[in-house]
Amino acid sequence: MMTDLKYPLKSNTVPAWAIPIYAILLPIVIFLGVYIRRRDVYDLHHAVLGLLFSVLITAVFTEAIKNAVGRPRPDFFWRCFPDGKDVYDKWGDVICHGDQKVIKEGYKSFPSGHTSGSFSGLGFLSLYLSGKIKAFDRKGHVAKLCIVFLPLLVASLVGISRVDDYWHHWQDVFAGGLLGLTVATFCYLQFFPPPYHSEGWGPYAYFRMLEESRGMTQVPSVQNSGQAQLAEAQAESQEEQGLHGCMGLTLSRDHHAALNDCESGRG
Repeated sequence: MMTDLKYPLKSNTVPAWAIPIYAILLPIVIFLGVYIRRRDVYDLHHAVLGLLFSVLITAVFTEAIKNAVGRPRPDFFWRCFPDGKDVYDKWGDVICHGDQKVIKEGYKSFPSGHTSGSFSGLGFLSLYLSGKIKAFDRKGHVAKLCIVFLPLLVASLVGISRVDDYWHHWQDVFAGGLLGLTVATFCYLQFFPPPYHSEGWGPYAYFRMLEESRGMTQVPSVQNSGQAQLAEAQAESQEEQGLHGCMGLTLSRDHHAALNDCESGRG
């Protein structure tokens, strides 16, 4: 096992402080650009909220699995034995004499935190862009897929750099990418319809607001139509009453005229 852990100790090609820049700040800048164009505060709010949920949940899962598994990094030998002289006890366990912080960090190979963080943020961005540009509208616009795959390509390159720097095994990178992309998908679907849906370009809250506004406009119209029908019914009733009154008056006059004729001997 130690033979696979003797890779040289190198610095990070992608430093840890760069992850929040391209996995959080970059997507938020794109969200703001879409907001300036559409002026949809529901879209901006839920996009930022979903992104932060994705990155935070992925970070918690990654750190918990790292501490639970404790897989040594490919450069663990030089972390444990900086002078190159390996020492073991009678049971074959290593007796490290290097820096304790460096040694502790050497047991956090699985899964890759850089990769999981990259895919959680950039994977969410990829899903967001696919919904906004309607990449799955069945019209065959392959150029849209290039936009969708671009964030995933950046995240993949970050994962490849972790293997090149001998900080992770390829299994660590694969598991980290799968973890980040899975969490990003779940968080995205909490706030947005699937990208292939006909309403995939907007958040659930936006369409819910439209339904509520339509319901509020329909209620007064129904009330107004009901009042108008009631007024018409009352007018018709009054007309009928007036007509019956006139007929009664006419019949009464004819009756009195007949009586007068009988009395006068005309009948």
